[in-house]
Amino acid sequence: MSIVVTGATGHLGRLVVEQLLEKVPAGQVTAVVRDESRAADLAARGVRLAVADYNAPETFDGLFSAGDKVLLISGNEFAKGRVQQHKVVIEAARAAGVALLAYTSAPASLTASLADDHRGTEEALLASGLPYALLRNGWYHENYTEQLGTVLEHGAVVAGAGEGRLSSAARADYAAAAVAVLTGEGHENKTYELGGDEAWGFAEYAAEISRQTGKEIRYTPVSTEQYAAILTGAGVPGPFAEMLANVDAAIAEGELEVTTGDLSRLAGRPTTPLADAIAVALKG
Repeated sequence: MSIVVTGATGHLGRLVVEQLLEKVPAGQVTAVVRDESRAADLAARGVRLAVADYNAPETFDGLFSAGDKVLLISGNEFAKGRVQQHKVVIEAARAAGVALLAYTSAPASLTASLADDHRGTEEALLASGLPYALLRNGWYHENYTEQLGTVLEHGAVVAGAGEGRLSSAARADYAAAAVAVLTGEGHENKTYELGGDEAWGFAEYAAEISRQTGKEIRYTPVSTEQYAAILTGAGVPGPFAEMLANVDAAIAEGELEVTTGDLSRLAGRPTTPLADAIAVALKG
């Protein structure tokens, strides 16, 4: 039996593999990658590498074995038909008879277009008859803290989320939840709504950056249309900019405020406070 992680050199996938190596022997972990060279360090530690691509179904032939536990990390190629990409993995897992397929989805409360591919993938997974675990990940702290350079340059946090609040958490928190599901028992056919312990709003985010840097950072709310235009002006492709702006509109409606406590329960610890993520980003 192997624990197989797709997208293993991505931001989340690498964290999952790193945390798996703290719990199971490296020989029990398979990292699915598109570029072996990006995972040379994992191979050196004894992790098995499998080269496969969501866009090439034949590369998944024989990749899985009966009894494997698989983490399907959602793809990020929005223009290439993510549901069909994910179905490639689901079909290969079904043919092999894996013991569990866990999928990184989106909160049930999210109605923005970003969630459409996740809903389609969930439907395909349930229709496959595979034992599944739906890890409905909320937003990541890093979606914001990785943009701190721009915030500090302009002295402003700009968002189209109004006074909405969201329950984000660190990628490492979501990785810990995935590892708990992959290494634990009793997670078959379960759905987890995952989000940080503490919800926050963008005015609070700006205030915390101000506190930690000593610089005045203001929150500038804008409309959904204005935010999409700002993103497009910064070089974000139009369709993706619209998608991100729609997420902000969803945040304004409270659609990314998750209150289940599932994430901290699975991780076995409180989720990372936003202030801690800001501090790490500022040091980086």
